[in-house]
Amino acid sequence: MDISKIQSKIKEVLGSDLVDVELWGSVIAVYVRDLSKYYNDRSFLRQLASELKRKVVVRAIRDKRASPEKTRELIDKLCAEAKLTNVWFNDAFGEVIIEAYKPGLVIGKGGANLHEIASNTGWVPIIKRAPTMPSFTVEGVRKSTIAQADQRKKFLQKVGKELLKPTPDTTWIRAVMLGAFKEVGRSALLIQTKHSKILLDAGVHTGLNPITADKESLYPYVNMFSFPIQDLDAVVISHAHMDHVGFLPFLFAAGYDGPVYMTPPTRELMALLQLDYYNLMNKVYGTDAPYTKKDISHELNNVIPVQYGEVVDITPEVKLTMYNAGHILGSAITHLHIGEGKHNVIYTGDFKFGPTKLLNPAHVSFPRADSIFMESTYGGANNITPNRHESDEKLLNIILETVQNKGKVLIPVFAVGRSQEVLLTIEAFAREYKDWNIPIYIDGMVLEASAIHTAYPEYLKSSVQRRILSNDSPFEFEYLKIAHGVDKQSITDGEPAVILAPSGMLTGGPSVEYLKLLAEDDKSTLIFVGYQSALSLGAKIQQGVREFQIPSDGKLKHYHMKMRVETVEGFSGHSDRRQLLAWIKNLNSKPRRVYTMHGDFARTEELAQKIKKSFGIHTESPWNLEARRLR
Repeated sequence: MDISKIQSKIKEVLGSDLVDVELWGSVIAVYVRDLSKYYNDRSFLRQLASELKRKVVVRAIRDKRASPEKTRELIDKLCAEAKLTNVWFNDAFGEVIIEAYKPGLVIGKGGANLHEIASNTGWVPIIKRAPTMPSFTVEGVRKSTIAQADQRKKFLQKVGKELLKPTPDTTWIRAVMLGAFKEVGRSALLIQTKHSKILLDAGVHTGLNPITADKESLYPYVNMFSFPIQDLDAVVISHAHMDHVGFLPFLFAAGYDGPVYMTPPTRELMALLQLDYYNLMNKVYGTDAPYTKKDISHELNNVIPVQYGEVVDITPEVKLTMYNAGHILGSAITHLHIGEGKHNVIYTGDFKFGPTKLLNPAHVSFPRADSIFMESTYGGANNITPNRHESDEKLLNIILETVQNKGKVLIPVFAVGRSQEVLLTIEAFAREYKDWNIPIYIDGMVLEASAIHTAYPEYLKSSVQRRILSNDSPFEFEYLKIAHGVDKQSITDGEPAVILAPSGMLTGGPSVEYLKLLAEDDKSTLIFVGYQSALSLGAKIQQGVREFQIPSDGKLKHYHMKMRVETVEGFSGHSDRRQLLAWIKNLNSKPRRVYTMHGDFARTEELAQKIKKSFGIHTESPWNLEARRLR
């Protein structure tokens, strides 16, 4: 359906009230003179959405909107108790963005405040939750959205025109494995038809040293595209970890200018981690990152946020739906509906189908599942983690033993996911254990990542969500100390303490700096709580290496490890062997084929064999650079 037919359909419903129609990606924006007449008319919106098979929003034309000053006065009056933090006017989209600590009081009973704001000012209110802790990332992304509104609108209109092209006949579908097959790192999978080219994830290999590693091992095989990068139709990002998103800005540096689909919290976490990686490459490793800050800004402007369960057209023949993956905040399992039902692809990204304190288990109910690309990080026959109660107990016992020995506990963590999970465990114990007086130092990006969590409590487990909404955030408890700006040696020379710092695999960052100071202290303990890539320093120490070298002041310095070394399994955001199999078993739609990925060679193979044997599903473990015809 072309734009003229869309306008005709809408005019049949609105008549002379219709002023203009715009395409914002897969959304149709209808401009009217009297916003109050249509803002709350769900039947009108439902009718148009049903006929046009698109989401429809209504906006007032520019000269029917009140001044920002008058609109702000009304917002302040209606929302006096909501603890407003920011009010931004997005003139390009006819929206007023209202950020508050208590967004429910902005909305009002039954949406009464929103209706009054829209009806009396002509501005459509968009509500954002303010993080309970200061977050430069959340503020920066939201301000950038306003600053680049005109450019973003042009981009969305361009995407919208592409999506209006006639639906082609899907004659074939293939998948090309570009990264994270028989390995962990640099995730990238191309789903291609004759008319559509969609890249699922674009990561870097975080377990390798970017100075010494072969560049071919560090980045995905995008040089194997049989077409220019500019011809990609869409990129879909499962979650914000760098092994899934670290290479995305390079695509923009190389000429890509298309849409990137992800959940809203993934956008903020992605910006945080990519900027850190850029600084790490340039300032710590002394080498150029594969992209610039300008490329990150370009990428963020092209992000189209997708909520869980929302169906979005990403090409004329492909619909995208994202579902909770249970891995980290905003992580998503991707479902692609291709060729009007000819084939359905599920790409799990990283997922957790098991109990955690932070997130609900991964989603299992899909309309259809023809081909599944499934992570297998812990897919080996012996990858059975202890139950969570045992893991919590072991962690806390090690902490107490070390503190009683007057030592420090260093826990290398991923800034996003494991750090929040460990914090919740320690915080719960500290509340119940009356004698707890141990400071918990958080360093690096842990604080900022935790702040982003408080801006999106709806993505968290209900118990955590309730605490954040009732101003009792578990990320802001009494014994939490901010290490940023504090001399690290004063912490390691001070009283017994717990230190949480990235990176989780000791490949760089504050955790390595603390290791340098504590490595030869036999009273202290190093605790691993997450996956260690085979070539990382963390893996070497975990496997018993006690003599190693770390760059210090431009030179390699030798260290003799005297710290106690422990591994506490059960905190991983990945599913273990039993959970992976349970997820397959609980799917409401049995897949035709399963392809295992995101796991070491043996683990992908062992999981593939087990799935085939247990469920009678054709299962393979492909290599990087292989391709499979799906239809």
